[in-house]
Amino acid sequence: MAQFLATYGGTLLVAAVVAAVVVWAVWRLRKDKKQGKSTCGANCAHCPSAGMCHKQGKA
Repeated sequence: MAQFLATYGGTLLVAAVVAAVVVWAVWRLRKDKKQGKSTCGANCAHCPSAGMCHKQGKA
């Protein structure tokens, strides 16, 4: 076991850090979406997807 950790310890550490960052990013995106926050910058006048991400009021 000690030989395994000595050989692959650095790789396991980097993998754990990358996994933690990915989990944090997904958690943050879901939290922001639940709170109604947007990552688009809110410049819908020039966005081809404006109708998909923001509900338009009926005229």
